[in-house]
This record gives sequence, C-alpha cells and structure tokens, in this order.
Amino acid sequence: MILLPNSFFMFFLLIRLKSTIVKLRRTNSAIFFAFYGMVFLVAAISILRCVVSMTVNAAVTAGDITDKVLWLILRFFLLATELSVLIFGLAFGHLDSQTSIQRVLLVTTLIALLYSTTQGVLEFMYPDDRFHVAHGDREYDIFGHGGMVFWFISSIFFFLVYSLICLIPFSGLRDRFALPTKRSFYAYCGLLAALNFTQSVGSGLLYYHISNGMCVVDVTSFIYFTCFAPLVYGTFLRDFFSSTQPPSILFSYKAQTDEEDVNLPQHSQFKSDANPSFDNTDVSLSPNPLYSHVGINAELSLSADFYDLPSGDLGVSSREMRDVA
Repeated sequence: MILLPNSFFMFFLLIRLKSTIVKLRRTNSAIFFAFYGMVFLVAAISILRCVVSMTVNAAVTAGDITDKVLWLILRFFLLATELSVLIFGLAFGHLDSQTSIQRVLLVTTLIALLYSTTQGVLEFMYPDDRFHVAHGDREYDIFGHGGMVFWFISSIFFFLVYSLICLIPFSGLRDRFALPTKRSFYAYCGLLAALNFTQSVGSGLLYYHISNGMCVVDVTSFIYFTCFAPLVYGTFLRDFFSSTQPPSILFSYKAQTDEEDVNLPQHSQFKSDANPSFDNTDVSLSPNPLYSHVGINAELSLSADFYDLPSGDLGVSSREMRDVA
C-alpha cells in the first residue's frame, strides 16, 4: 500500500526530470534545489524501504533488523525535510544562498539524527509489546515507531509547533518578523498539525490497550509515508515548475506603518545586481517557495554596516528608507 503511491510519484518525478533540471539550472536557486532534492530523496528511500521490507523475512533476526533500520532511515529523512521547510520559512525563508542552505541542512540533520537515534534505541532496546508478533513457533517484533509513549510525546510536540505557526499570522508577531506570505505554507502546517494530533490520539489509545487505536495509527502512518513528499512538492514546487515566466527577486517583509523608525531584520540585506549574493557566496538571487512573488528593481547597494548606522548618518530619512523597502 505504501509502495504503489510512492512509485507513482517517483514515476511522475522521473518523466519530468529533464525539464526540472533545466529549470533549476536556469534559475540557479539554492532553496529550490534543496526542496526538490529532499523530495526526490524521500521518495527514493521510501520505495527502497518497501522493496526490502517485502523481500526480507521479518521472522529472521537479520531481516527484522534490516527492516527496522530502513524505517529509521526513512523517518530521519522525512523529519529532516519537515524541519528544513519550517526553518526556511520562519528563520531563513528570505535567504537563498549556498551558505544559508548548508547551515539549515546541518541544523535539521543534527536534530533529525538525534530524534532517529532516540527512536532507534527505544525500538531495539525497549520494543513495544503491542507490536510483538507470535505466529506459531515464530516470534518477532515489527517496527513500533519507538513505542507508544515516544510516539505520543513527539506527536503532541509537533502538533503544538505546527498549530502555533498557523496562529502566528493572527498575532502581533506578524508585525515584528518577516513571515511567509503564501497561504499554502499555513495550509501545509495545518494539515500536519491535524495529522500529528490524530496520531497522538491513536498512540494514546493503543498505550491503554484500546484496539481501535491501532486503526488510527495505521491510517495516519499510511497517509504520512505516502502523502508527505507529494504534499511538499505540490505546496512549494508545483507553481515554480509549471510557470513559464522567469522568476523575480522577492522581498516579502511587511512594512511597519505604526512606527516612524524602520527596523529591518539583521539577517536581511539588500544587494545590488552587480553583487547578487548573500553570505559572500556566488549564487544569484531567486524566489523563495515560501513567499509570494513580488518583483522589485533593487538598484541599491548597502553593506552589512548599513544596519549598524543610525538613519541620520546615511543621509536618508526613515520615510525614504520605507519607500525603498
């Protein structure tokens, strides 16, 4: 059941691979490269896990270990992709350079590795008896996602994270931070919040040996492992690959009209066309999949020291600075 949807999605990616590579090279966008690479990798690993799991004998120790390790590897890449999407949107969403992408991927990889390591230790050292199979003279444990307690706690945590992100645009924080402007980003977070909440309910029921909880965790697991990669592609990449118009430079900061002084984020720097890069990297400016398309002719060259000087020292008023932004 998990193999077929992922195979169809991989087939879709492969038949469009040539045009996708051309579009990515023409755009030279580090963020789009990262998004597409993660989606493609997750789909490939999911197919590999399904094929191996259907091939090995779970009743044999080697087969059981192989199956669980592949589950852990797949969960690792899925979680790394989840965290990367969130960090791109909330912290580095307006940056598009090799350095910022590498930093994001490093952070998400370390967090996902810590999560998967903890899940692996619980899976092998403390297997959940609810996933113990006794079939005749054969007894073995199938993958239990780290146990119901771990699954419940992690699901509740991610539910709270995604729910808070969905509520940020309705709070005062929207005037203080540069937030993603695409509604699809918040729809994506809302779907994952609902999925994690349902998983927490199912794992909680199963922890108290209520058999209906197994149906809940099975359905939510099926949805997550088959729909996550297509969801990321459809939310953040579909418009980009289907568009025939060249991308434009994006600056999606919300103007602060209630203050006389404009406080631009420290990590947002306007660059001229002669030096279209961030973090001293040679990567062209291009749109970000988490922000709406707003074209700006940025004929402005300001160094990082711009943010360390008061507006009077620059010879421009705060109103002129706001007009430029």
